[in-house]
Amino acid sequence: MVNEIYADVFSRIYGFHTIGLRYFNVFGPNQSANNQYAAVIPKFIKAAKELVPPTIYGNGENSRDFTYVENVIQANIKAILCTSIEAHTVLNIACGRSVTINELWKLISSNFEANNIKPIYVSERVGDVNHSLADILKAKELFGYEPLFNIEDGISLMKNCAI
Repeated sequence: MVNEIYADVFSRIYGFHTIGLRYFNVFGPNQSANNQYAAVIPKFIKAAKELVPPTIYGNGENSRDFTYVENVIQANIKAILCTSIEAHTVLNIACGRSVTINELWKLISSNFEANNIKPIYVSERVGDVNHSLADILKAKELFGYEPLFNIEDGISLMKNCAI
């Protein structure tokens, strides 16, 4: 947030216009699943590969807007090349579609042949956001951002990647 405030100040005072990108739940190859802050997708892929039940906090109906790393790369390149901004602006980078944690496990378990592994449900974590869905319209309008990979594509591409 502080970066966005500073960028806005520089834009107003010095005419130095920038684009801030807010990434939503990025996933891709070589993410670690082995620490307490690991993202859910590498944790679920590791569980599916090892045929062990994943842990789901709450009832699994929380949702997130997951985006494959290639979408982020596309957005970064388009933002760098964008010359049509007249003031500092902040854009959401994601797929613009939410998926529940239960749906995510079903997708991963089916891709990694772990269909009969059932998750373990535990209490919700304090402070977890229930639902997250990015509005990506400004990025589409400003520089033609369009997610090239949906979550299904990204998970499929992760089949042969290290976790």
